[in-house]
Amino acid sequence: MNLQENHFNETDLYYFHAGRHARLYEKMGAHPCRRDHIDGTLFRVWAPNSESVSVIGDFNGWIPRQHPLEKHPSHSGIWEGFHPGIKDGELYKFHLVSKHDHEVQEKGDPFAFMWEEPPKTASVITQLNYPWQDEKWMATRSKKNALNAPMSIYEMHLGSWRRAPEEGDRFLSYREVAAPLITYLQEMHFTHVEFLPVMEHPFFGSWGYQVAGYYAPSNRFGSAQDLMYLIDQLHQHEIGVILDWVPAHFPGDKHGLAYFDGRPLYEDTDPLKRIHPDWDSHIFNYGRHEVQSFLISNACFWLDKYHVDGLRIDAVASMIYLDYSRKDGEWQPNQYGGNENLDAIDFIKKMNEIVYQHYPDVQTMAEESTAWPMVSRPTYLGGLGFGMKWNMGWMHDTLQYFQKDAVYRKYHQGNLTFSLAYAFSENFILPLSHDEVVHGKGSLIEKMPGDDWQKFAQLRLLYGYMYGHPGKKLLFMGDEFAQRREWHHDRSLDWHLLQYAPHQGLQQWVKDLNQIYQQEKALHQHDFHPSGFEWIDFSDQNQCVLSFLRRSSLSEDPLIFICNFTPEPRHHYQIGTPQYGRFRELLNSDAPIYGGSGLGNLGSVDATEDPSHGRPYSVRLLLPPLSVIILKKASDQ
Repeated sequence: MNLQENHFNETDLYYFHAGRHARLYEKMGAHPCRRDHIDGTLFRVWAPNSESVSVIGDFNGWIPRQHPLEKHPSHSGIWEGFHPGIKDGELYKFHLVSKHDHEVQEKGDPFAFMWEEPPKTASVITQLNYPWQDEKWMATRSKKNALNAPMSIYEMHLGSWRRAPEEGDRFLSYREVAAPLITYLQEMHFTHVEFLPVMEHPFFGSWGYQVAGYYAPSNRFGSAQDLMYLIDQLHQHEIGVILDWVPAHFPGDKHGLAYFDGRPLYEDTDPLKRIHPDWDSHIFNYGRHEVQSFLISNACFWLDKYHVDGLRIDAVASMIYLDYSRKDGEWQPNQYGGNENLDAIDFIKKMNEIVYQHYPDVQTMAEESTAWPMVSRPTYLGGLGFGMKWNMGWMHDTLQYFQKDAVYRKYHQGNLTFSLAYAFSENFILPLSHDEVVHGKGSLIEKMPGDDWQKFAQLRLLYGYMYGHPGKKLLFMGDEFAQRREWHHDRSLDWHLLQYAPHQGLQQWVKDLNQIYQQEKALHQHDFHPSGFEWIDFSDQNQCVLSFLRRSSLSEDPLIFICNFTPEPRHHYQIGTPQYGRFRELLNSDAPIYGGSGLGNLGSVDATEDPSHGRPYSVRLLLPPLSVIILKKASDQ
């Protein structure tokens, strides 16, 4: 890189101070380059409360002031300097002396592209060159990420998906995990993988949600290029990549962003807004434009340099509400007397606008757990601008229903039907995520009541109902084969369970659900529009049966879902159909291949001219216990 090309010019300054800079990572941090035919590194850091800044590292024995930085002439609070002989791979930190009380800070670089592996805390000078070979994916991914495309997401934690027990149970590196992960995702027919945060985090037990190095992949699993290799390989095998991204808070570690130059800089200056009560972490100052630029540039960084296809934004509710997890007296209303964090809302809208301006073929996905309106609607319509939103209400109500003994379910059928009252108010993802299998909540299989056979039957029913419900799909690793223990970040999934037939059967069921989900347009094309869903009968609470249609276009045959939420088989169960003739069982969760009892309709059933449920035709079915049956009009009719 030529030094002149990395000049922090007036345009950079304008966008930086306006909170709209999308490429700060090209200017800030440490960049190996050449000046007057001499190789070295250009350093640049924002530290407006410092009276002096220098770079320390192995190259100067970690002695301050030997490699000083100078104030940028713009009075922007930026310090910069080129130092010859400092090269790629060197360890470094910034030594900052506060101009207020001369307090000394030794900080890692907020824009570092790599950090030492924790518990070490130095930044590492790193270049991000990589020979990408995913041109085909990048040219066509708009179709794979479209709202009318199938999106079945496998959520996973890199450090505990699989480990190497023969080598002290260490985790697999980015490169090591590539081949087995791709093979598995292809076999299971998942369209996307979502990684819990891969950004560098000092505490492994935070699962990545306490980020220190926002611009650096965790060194625990390898280099920046190693992560690029993993994503490149996933793309070459037609698998999209989503990253968890955490702009809601950051840890207070001394080497990180907290009190960066001796004063609150990245965090809010208001003590009532500064510390997150749930996680004892620092909350970003969303009203400071330079902090907005830091975060917006970070979102764009992962989309730009790592070719990521989507960002799942963590803990959005904690950002947009001033009183989130706070008692009376621990927060102050905004200027209009409300509990909305106006600065955070402005930042979120701005971030989404800039992301979609530069990367219209990706998706931003909000983990937002309240009834805030129009989360996944454009900002010009008054929305927050996200592409999609996790449907936490569906998750909560559905799991609450399934955890009840079947004898009580008839009193709670509204838990299942209520979600359709708002299913099309947002572009929803249906999440059965890591949050549902930790902190004493138990695994999904252990949430199900009854004996072991009933547990597996109900988990198959849960997934079948989920794949029939409007919305994109997300399963956390291990749920696809009924991991029995709660997930723990320090151990591998219990892959040995797959030697047992019930676990094999459940895995096969998820595999087949994913396959028909992609093959049948009715299951994904109109996920976000009422034309894609139609009730047949939602009122048979006495028998705990739901039946509904999923449609694509009116010219194509719909799919019929019939769910029996009790352990009692239902004989000669009548439902109305929109068509006459033979319907085949596309899937039956009670089939022996999935671990079921083998009850069903011998592969097909005939609709007759016997009106039911307001339709001219009907079929009479044998509904197996705790099952879902999916019917489709036979093609030869």
